[in-house]
Amino acid sequence: MRVYAERPGRAAGQLLSDLVAIGWVVLWVLLALGAHDLVLRLQAPGRTLVDAGGSVQGAFDGAAQSAGGLPLVGDRLADALAPGSDAGARIVAAGQQLIDTVGLIAIGAGVLVGVLGVLPVLAIWLPLRVRYTRRASAAVAARARGGDLLALRALLRRRIVVEGVDPATAWRAGDPDAVATLADLELRALGLRELRPAVRFSAR
Repeated sequence: MRVYAERPGRAAGQLLSDLVAIGWVVLWVLLALGAHDLVLRLQAPGRTLVDAGGSVQGAFDGAAQSAGGLPLVGDRLADALAPGSDAGARIVAAGQQLIDTVGLIAIGAGVLVGVLGVLPVLAIWLPLRVRYTRRASAAVAARARGGDLLALRALLRRRIVVEGVDPATAWRAGDPDAVATLADLELRALGLRELRPAVRFSAR
């Protein structure tokens, strides 16, 4: 598999673009984590409610337990304190619900920021890199078998310009110079080493 070009200049450009893409992804992952943490701060009121409700519930439960030990009126007094304990439990439940809701919103915000930031990389950079890898790998394999297939690809994909010579006719005739030159055009366009340095045709 050929991920990078064989020519130093092209390979350096590809490496730079890869580093920029990776840096961009890391940046947006950090921003997504920051957005998640920022939204999580909104859980503070929920925690306050949980603490307050727990304190109220604990106070009424303790009072009811103490009242229950009183003779004659203990049970009635304990029953009278039960609504206060229930109110504390409802406050705790409301606080916990707020904490859970904010947690879900924080996760959604983090995912949304991350996806929106990484989307350009996934939609533009990644397909281009995959396309290059596939084409360069196929070109390297074709180069090992000779230049005929590469020459055909050059004819199909590029506009070949030459004075006094029809490249397609020369390729069909099996002209080794034409085949090698056309193959080198395809290899050069991918930043790969050529079959030979001779150049008779050019692409534009």
